[in-house]
Amino acid sequence: QVQLVESGGGLVQAGGSLRLSCAASGRTFSRATMGWFRQAPGKEREFVSAITWNGGNTYYADSVKGRFTISRDNSEMTVFLQMSSLKPEDTAVYYCASTGSYFSESYYRNHLHYDSWGQGTQVTVSS
Repeated sequence: QVQLVESGGGLVQAGGSLRLSCAASGRTFSRATMGWFRQAPGKEREFVSAITWNGGNTYYADSVKGRFTISRDNSEMTVFLQMSSLKPEDTAVYYCASTGSYFSESYYRNHLHYDSWGQGTQVTVSS
């Protein structure tokens, strides 16, 4: 079981950049696939990105490909989401999550497959 604490959210104008961080604790972090999800008011939680335990595989929602980059630093037990060319539709609460199960890309895109979650950090992109 991994514990996650997120930071880095804020207000940014359209076209700007923001980097989210998720600090983890627990022995399972290095073996966990990490994911980022987001949820806007009144909407379902949406997959954003994921990265496997060794960083060898990354996955992105079509809506963020080319704009967002996920990375991790296992020595620091931290996962990042670098967001660039932000759009107003990116506005949401962003959550970091982890799963210790390993199956397939489609598995990692489903929020129900994640075991631990951060508290969420608000990202607001103004027009």
